[in-house]
Amino acid sequence: MLILGIAGGTGSGKTTVVNQVAHEYPDSDVTVISQDSYYKDTSHLTYEERVNINFDHPNSIDFDLLEQHLHELRKGNTIEQPVYSFVDHNRTQETVTTAPSKVIIVEGILILTQPAIRTLFDIKVYIDCDSDERLIRRLKRDIADRGRDLDEVLDRYQNTLKPMHQQFIEPTKAYADVIIPTNKINRVGVKILRSILDNRLG
Repeated sequence: MLILGIAGGTGSGKTTVVNQVAHEYPDSDVTVISQDSYYKDTSHLTYEERVNINFDHPNSIDFDLLEQHLHELRKGNTIEQPVYSFVDHNRTQETVTTAPSKVIIVEGILILTQPAIRTLFDIKVYIDCDSDERLIRRLKRDIADRGRDLDEVLDRYQNTLKPMHQQFIEPTKAYADVIIPTNKINRVGVKILRSILDNRLG
């Protein structure tokens, strides 16, 4: 099994790169796991309290469960991956049954902040992107897909996203084996990742 970790700031293009890579292969060969599925369960809090959580801080992620699941997949065991609702700011009662495959891709802004998680990645990738471009992408996504309004997105970006990026995410670039800039479509970077997967799956 090959486990790739793909990190980078919010709106950097991680999901786009993952999709460009993973969709070239059968679902049975490549499994994608999102850090977003592993936000901690906050059912004990009110909705108003959940809204105020700093979801861009490493403490918001259940890294222990993610680590446990990656170990189980490495052993050849199936896991029950959590399902998270960005509308309710909480996990749902549902899970996604996830079977082991030849390649596991884990993507998320904070996945390289944890030494225990980093050691499980055979290859660590950082998707680099200009901060203005990331903000524009985040605005479009949160308003269109997550039901946020403009003021909410801008407030969160200024007060949590930007400082968290500078404190926790940007420094993890130093751990990356491969850095892919995505201000433009980076076909070379995607080809490099595909060649790595081709070598494992071939």
